[in-house]
Amino acid sequence: MSDYSATLSRVEDYFDRSATKVWERLTSDAPVSRIRQTVREGRDRMRGVMLGRLPADLRGARVLDAGCGAGQMTAELAARGADVTAVDISPALVGIAESRLPEGLPGRVTFASGDMLSEDHGAFDYVLAMDSMIYYAAPDIARALDRLGARTAQSVVFTVAPRTPFLMTFWTAGKLFPKTDRSPVMVPHSFARLSRETGNRLTPVARVSRGFYISECLEFRA
Repeated sequence: MSDYSATLSRVEDYFDRSATKVWERLTSDAPVSRIRQTVREGRDRMRGVMLGRLPADLRGARVLDAGCGAGQMTAELAARGADVTAVDISPALVGIAESRLPEGLPGRVTFASGDMLSEDHGAFDYVLAMDSMIYYAAPDIARALDRLGARTAQSVVFTVAPRTPFLMTFWTAGKLFPKTDRSPVMVPHSFARLSRETGNRLTPVARVSRGFYISECLEFRA
């Protein structure tokens, strides 16, 4: 099994087995702990950053929400008029996203569970992948971008965990004391390394740091 496939399996197992309820609550208006509140606020801010890379009017555009989670990005894309394919490795999260989608949006949404890289999803104008590549090594991210970019007319906007001292401390601790619950571990990346891996086709967009949420938005031009 390749590194990508092995990580994909761990992510699927983790989200469907133990993390669904956590993400369902985190992505709602329900009260959460102070730490999770910072994650919620950071994700809201990052979602705005990523949406800012796309036109305000998306009527007629096809967009892949790669790793749609509970569907917040999906709903905002459809509200702009996009035809959205919303994919997540977790069938449980896809079900939550589908149940939460508001009625009467100008865009159309097709939900699917499985690998976001599958060619069965078709071709797109834009791809958004928020926090769905954070568990993968640099070579796997580069290969994923190549596969997505080959079917994307404009750009792939995605996030990674940046290589900061704070995140490296937690990552090193996780490597020294591996968990036994098969939960995936974020892999921090430097922009320089990722840029080399992708043939210098990346553009840095913005970094969001809010409490325990630290994420960097990058853009890959197809």
